[in-house]
Amino acid sequence: MSIASGKLRHKVALQRRVRTQDPVTGEISYEWQTVANVWASVEPLSAREFISAQAVQSKVSARIVIRYRPDVDAAMRIMHRGKLYNIEGVLSDPRSGLEYLTLPCSEGVSDG
Repeated sequence: MSIASGKLRHKVALQRRVRTQDPVTGEISYEWQTVANVWASVEPLSAREFISAQAVQSKVSARIVIRYRPDVDAAMRIMHRGKLYNIEGVLSDPRSGLEYLTLPCSEGVSDG
C-alpha cells in the first residue's frame, strides 16, 4: 500500500540537534537546525488510542506520517504550526519498508 499524496497535506520541518562552537570564545552550545521541510500527515491520537498509550506509560500524543527518508531517527524532532513534536520512534511501512515512515510523537519542548 503506498500512501496517497493527498493524505500528506501538512508541511512540517524535520529538525536535528547540532553542536556549535563560538569562534571567539570557543564555547560549545547546541541548537536545532532544520534538515528538511517535508509533507506529512499529522494526526492526534484518538481518545481510545491515547488511553491505551497511557496504560503503557507512553508519552505519545500524535502520529506523524512522512514519505520514507533514510536519515530520520528518534533524536530528531518535528516542528508543525509552532508546535514541537519529539519523535519517540521510527516505524517503516510493513510492505517494503521504503514507502513511508510512521513517527509516534510526544508534544513538548526538547532540550536545546
